[in-house]
Amino acid sequence: MSVTTHWFLPTSGDGRTVVERFHANRAEHSARREPDIDYLAQVARAAEQLGFTGVLTPTGTFCEDAWLVTAALIRETSRLKFLVAFRPGAVTPTLAAQMAATYQRISRGRLLLNVVTGGDAVEQERFGDFLDHDTRYARTDEFLSIVRGIWTGRPHDFDGDHYRVVGATALRPPTPLPEIYFGGSSDAALPVAARHADVYLTWGEPPAQVAEKINRVRALAPDRPLRFGIRLHTISRDTSTEAWSEAQRLLDALDPSTVAAAQTQLSASQSVGQQRMLELHKGGLDRGVRGLEVHPGLWAGIGLVRGGAGTALVGSHAEVADLIEEYHSIGITEFVLSGYPHLEEAYWFGEGVRPELARRGLLVGSNPTAAGTLPVAAS
Repeated sequence: MSVTTHWFLPTSGDGRTVVERFHANRAEHSARREPDIDYLAQVARAAEQLGFTGVLTPTGTFCEDAWLVTAALIRETSRLKFLVAFRPGAVTPTLAAQMAATYQRISRGRLLLNVVTGGDAVEQERFGDFLDHDTRYARTDEFLSIVRGIWTGRPHDFDGDHYRVVGATALRPPTPLPEIYFGGSSDAALPVAARHADVYLTWGEPPAQVAEKINRVRALAPDRPLRFGIRLHTISRDTSTEAWSEAQRLLDALDPSTVAAAQTQLSASQSVGQQRMLELHKGGLDRGVRGLEVHPGLWAGIGLVRGGAGTALVGSHAEVADLIEEYHSIGITEFVLSGYPHLEEAYWFGEGVRPELARRGLLVGSNPTAAGTLPVAAS
């Protein structure tokens, strides 16, 4: 199976250093590029032109609202899909099913859904959500059962521990049904992913750890078609030396006190996935740029100050393609990528790595033989 590449919309701001904003807090350092609609449109149009299938838009109090921003960008693009992240605890399942159906119609089928159950209690409480970690996943299980029931086009009844609906429906079911992207590394999360996800997402752990997680999910869903994706940053350059110099520049820009504050906050997260990210670097700013390389070409420096996805593919275009191919060999087919700044890094990856992947036969609908023509992924 070929790989699908997605990019990222930096709706919390962007810049030439790692933007130190994460789910429970906004750091004192403001982004050098605020996330106004004109800049986000630039990023979206670049992603579309470069052949990315879609863009992930995050959710939380640290960023602009994903539904509203991406709806505004529908008319700025023609093919690009929008992977809209949202929290089940912040919206009812019936309203979510209706919103998705409307979005799918006005975008002509360009909606993908990233369901974020939430692993940070401070952030969840900002939304009025005081359930514990495992109970939130139980609620998400019911939420997605109702959403899928509504999408059958028939009035749907449900009576569970967290939701009760009678005759829930939408004006019309969405066509096609939006695919559901779902992440979570805990014992409470994996069965929910196995029952409901179209794509199971993991943060960028080394391939051996990712393979172990994939095998666990597959064992829970032996009879369901399920794809697997990974969330990573990228630093790709014409040579390996240039790429690692850029990683060094990002590392040099990090202030030790900011790193310490971020690590204290992130260590309190209830997210198992977040704890697995922290284990990769253990807060080691003093380890140096190559000391944070946790697998050949996989760099954990981003996670020193950024919550969630904390690793980056670093190297020449061919070396980054090698690592993507390694992940692909264990079952990863969807790559949700980003980099600082997001506009420039989209071009580095799109013009450098995507043609290399196309030459290896790993991109859908690509034409790597046309000189000067950028491969374009099928929608």
